[in-house]
Amino acid sequence: MIVATILIADDDDNIRKLMSLYLRKEGFDLEEAGDGTKAMSIIENSHVDLVILDIMMPGLNGWELCREIRRTDANLPLLMVTAKAESAHKVKGFQLGTDDYLTKPFDPVELVMRVKALLKRSLVVTSQSVQLGNVVLNRRTFQVTRGGMPVTLPLKEFDLLFLLVSHPRQIFTREQLIQQIWGLNYEGDGRTVDVHVSRLREKFSGNGEGFHIETARGLGYRLIPES
Repeated sequence: MIVATILIADDDDNIRKLMSLYLRKEGFDLEEAGDGTKAMSIIENSHVDLVILDIMMPGLNGWELCREIRRTDANLPLLMVTAKAESAHKVKGFQLGTDDYLTKPFDPVELVMRVKALLKRSLVVTSQSVQLGNVVLNRRTFQVTRGGMPVTLPLKEFDLLFLLVSHPRQIFTREQLIQQIWGLNYEGDGRTVDVHVSRLREKFSGNGEGFHIETARGLGYRLIPES
């Protein structure tokens, strides 16, 4: 069982009660906020492992809350749950840094499954070594092996691949990748990301790696494991 504290940020009391009922059954600890301002205060003053947030909230709305969280924490899992099903809203959410999206009305069982998946994914971030297919990356030594054979990667390519392998299927925008790999003060543009992704594709393609890097049209990139 994953023991974690989840923050539910939604101005609908009934929705919060429904989520709480199912999440508590799974053994999760919960924090609740009826507006974005209170949610941000909880995040700043308490330990939170995952945030479930609605878009339409008083104080800070979901977009603003997501943006504020990502200014200080690039890895905190964010699950956006909202009545707005339009693809434009999903695109905006991913661009601002949300990790997953669930549309109301939702199946509470699916909510629990998505929460568990995000938490498992976030645990990988703190690991020193990750493996997918026949590729192993060690963050302590910056070594990469494929099928047991060493592969030499420049530091930024290593960091980029480690991030993508650590979060399979998660979409990263170019802005997110620049922030996490090159830093907030980087003055280049998204083409730098494109170049590094292209180089990784050349080095990890057709050799039994067990994954490929996919372009998420209009969003960015994600790494897809192959069955």
